[in-house]
Amino acid sequence: MKPTPYPNVNAVLEILLQRQQAIFGDKLIGLYLYGSTALGAFTDGISDLDLLAALTSDLTPAEAAAIEQMHAQIVAELPEWDNRIEVQYYSVHALATFKTERHPMGNISPGEPFHIIEAGADWLMNWYHVLTSGITLYGVPPATIIAPVTTDEFITSITTMLLEWDGGYLDHIQSRPSQAYVIITLCRGLYTLRHRQHVSKQAAAEWAMAAYPAWAALISHALTWRLDPGAVVDHAATLPETLRFVSFMWDEIRAAL
Repeated sequence: MKPTPYPNVNAVLEILLQRQQAIFGDKLIGLYLYGSTALGAFTDGISDLDLLAALTSDLTPAEAAAIEQMHAQIVAELPEWDNRIEVQYYSVHALATFKTERHPMGNISPGEPFHIIEAGADWLMNWYHVLTSGITLYGVPPATIIAPVTTDEFITSITTMLLEWDGGYLDHIQSRPSQAYVIITLCRGLYTLRHRQHVSKQAAAEWAMAAYPAWAALISHALTWRLDPGAVVDHAATLPETLRFVSFMWDEIRAAL
């Protein structure tokens, strides 16, 4: 299986698929890669793998326990992927009705162990990415099982997320990498509102540097900080400029709404 240009990514995806098939058998009807890797913007050692596993029915307790153990085993064997594999385990009925109904979904993501959540329309952005840029690793095309998502619905979802996040960014700024997260997330949000298109973090940052030359140095630094999770030295030294940029970007975002 060579769905991406990255051999180490392809290797872990093949392991993941084989072990999911061993657990689910015919119950697994689709596995889809989305996010930065599907967009061709994978950064080795940094980028997460975002995946959707489509099932014929909800997870049973036994399957949930087996999946939790499987993910732990993969990390034990391949520690470089620790906290970098995100998978949603969701039924086809849930994917077809997520706009109007909530259903249990197995989820493992960076910073969160495998657990069961209730998911519905709040996952619209994710399924939009699967539909528009996802890579089918196994099974049926995603458009045959996921309810259609329009660009207008996606933009509305992005707008809602940004408005809910307004002011909450202060909780995320605790180090230089977290400053980078806020800076690049706002660049990406504004790009999406302006161009009605989803792009990678790198592409959004490059667009913002060209659009706002006065902030180009800070955005460039953010790209560097993002690549160094240990970059906590002198966090306070760059925080004031980051906060000024955040205030500026919120004015631009509100104007674009």
